[in-house]
Amino acid sequence: MADATEGMDSKAREATAGSEDSDKLSALIAATRGKRVVVFGDLIADEFVYGRIARVSREAPVLILEYDATEVVPGGAGNAANNVASLGGVVRLVSLVGRDEAGRRLFKVLSRAVERAGLSRPAGFRTPVKTRILAGGIHSAKQQVVRIDRYAAEPVTDAQRAVAERAARRAVRTADAVLISDYGTGLVTPELARVLAKAVAARKRRRRIPILIDSRYDLLRYRGLTACTPNESEVEQLTGIKIGDDVRALEKAGRDLLKRTGMTAVLITRGSRGMALFEHRQATIHLPIFGSDEVADVTGAGDTVIATVALAVAAGGSFYEAARLANYAGGLVVMKRGTATVSPAELREAIQTDHYAPTESWSQEGPEQGRK
Repeated sequence: MADATEGMDSKAREATAGSEDSDKLSALIAATRGKRVVVFGDLIADEFVYGRIARVSREAPVLILEYDATEVVPGGAGNAANNVASLGGVVRLVSLVGRDEAGRRLFKVLSRAVERAGLSRPAGFRTPVKTRILAGGIHSAKQQVVRIDRYAAEPVTDAQRAVAERAARRAVRTADAVLISDYGTGLVTPELARVLAKAVAARKRRRRIPILIDSRYDLLRYRGLTACTPNESEVEQLTGIKIGDDVRALEKAGRDLLKRTGMTAVLITRGSRGMALFEHRQATIHLPIFGSDEVADVTGAGDTVIATVALAVAAGGSFYEAARLANYAGGLVVMKRGTATVSPAELREAIQTDHYAPTESWSQEGPEQGRK
């Protein structure tokens, strides 16, 4: 049977390949629906305080803001769980949340699609809060001027962690993927991650259940999991390699991280420079940023990326396909204010409107930036 593209010129063949590529990614989005993802980790209250700039204070060289409103949304593991739910996955959140005001508000704003049976509310536990103060004029966009982090002075106790561990071990029995979110409160540890990995490995499954880790400060202590999605600045701190625009430095850092963590894949998010996917015995794939490089807000974008990767791999997608979807999701969410999510419809529209770029152009030389 003759090849359907025989006789076509190069542009026509590329258009056909682009259509097939888009169809495959759209099919993967559909396949993620209903996949069960356990999100285990630090649940944080992201508080946004909005105000209008009134004048400069006489007391000190600082701005005086006239208060407008306060908004609380789920951050950390809560944002990752909301993103899984928004994309059509079935998500169970396992974490600790306080009985304080921040904890009560978090319960109210969590997506109704997030299963909460794994949430424990131990007495005396304080909900971690990140307060962002945003200011602007009447006709201008609000910009973040300062962030205040309020974590509990006392670390998570062994008893509190044991309760969360039992809930996580129960939850992973039916999971298609596990997402671990470590924001440094002390709940998540490498030892606990190993316990979950053993529980997952004990299950009789034809396809390996992926375990993904997002760790802000301790990534190198987590070894042998499926994948991680650090940002470029985190990679620089972990490896001691300054990357910037140096593709060779990026290659060295990515390969070093892949080897030291023992993971199957490492996806490095690079802001306006896009993403870079590293796998063993595979050439590095550089994905150019989707959309504009003039972002509105990067808050929580990493949660969106890892949630998308987890769902895509759970649905049988390759790491390349998962990275493609995550690149679209990340490009969409940074154009939204605050801690946000994306929907399957938005992803499908992004895929259909994006100009196709063949894999061959995503070489180790890196892509052109700002592709739309």
